[in-house]
Amino acid sequence: MSSAAISLRAIVFDCPDPPVLATFYAELLHAQLDVSDPTWCEVRAGEQSVTLAFQLAAPYDPPVWPNGTPQQMHLDLTVSDLGAASLRAVGLGATVLTGPVEEPGCTFIVHADPAGHPFCLCQKP
Repeated sequence: MSSAAISLRAIVFDCPDPPVLATFYAELLHAQLDVSDPTWCEVRAGEQSVTLAFQLAAPYDPPVWPNGTPQQMHLDLTVSDLGAASLRAVGLGATVLTGPVEEPGCTFIVHADPAGHPFCLCQKP
């Protein structure tokens, strides 16, 4: 049995409007945006150039956090100023779902992106 190399290509989100959601994350993360195909858009973020991809899903049923249609994954994003980052995310179209929540080693606020996917803005103490 040979060991084949495996590497992460992209983290893909189903959504009803890929250009809108990709633009939200590109602006939130100060990242590179490609919306040339309205059914598959990409955002390249960070020093390791992680790719977030957004594919058209129709029909689309957003997760309802915490007690509705379940989330299947979410992003935890580290920030230096939790309050300012939350205000910025809301200004870009996010909704605050809960928080701030204090846990050992982290305080976070749960948001939903414009398509309803939960994500957490996290700040270390």
